Amino acid sequence: EGKCRFSNYWKIATMILTLKIKLLFGLYTKDDWEGTLEVDESATLLDLHDAIQHALQFDNDHMYEFYVARTPRSGARVHFDDENGRLYDTEIGTLYPLPAKKNLFYLFDYGDSWLFKISKSRHAPAEPVPHVEYPRLIHVKGTRPEQYPAMDE
Repeated sequence: EGKCRFSNYWKIATMILTLKIKLLFGLYTKDDWEGTLEVDESATLLDLHDAIQHALQFDNDHMYEFYVARTPRSGARVHFDDENGRLYDTEIGTLYPLPAKKNLFYLFDYGDSWLFKISKSRHAPAEPVPHVEYPRLIHVKGTRPEQYPAMDE
């Protein structure tokens, strides 16, 4: 039985999705970074936000949103944010497959604009592995960005 550790309650994992989280932009971005997460398809976008923050070792101290759009800068977007409350009840498994030519994006900290593209792997959803906690970071490529780099004086 896998468990989603970021919810405010423990859930029994259903099917596990593999998601690639790729950094597209951030005020302090120096290098490429991407991480691969395994997440329960019944986890919410709030759970995914927490998992990404944990993977990045960010302070989780700013507002954020997810949106579905053709490109990161597309005006036509479907928003999932605190204002519309869709962060709390939208399960990740309900988003996939995304509409044709659409992508899921995660924007954290409107000032520093940490922007990520989230892609589902081509692997079919899998059964949870017994005694494994989900979400879990299974692969990292590149250099983890530093949320608040030390500034030279």
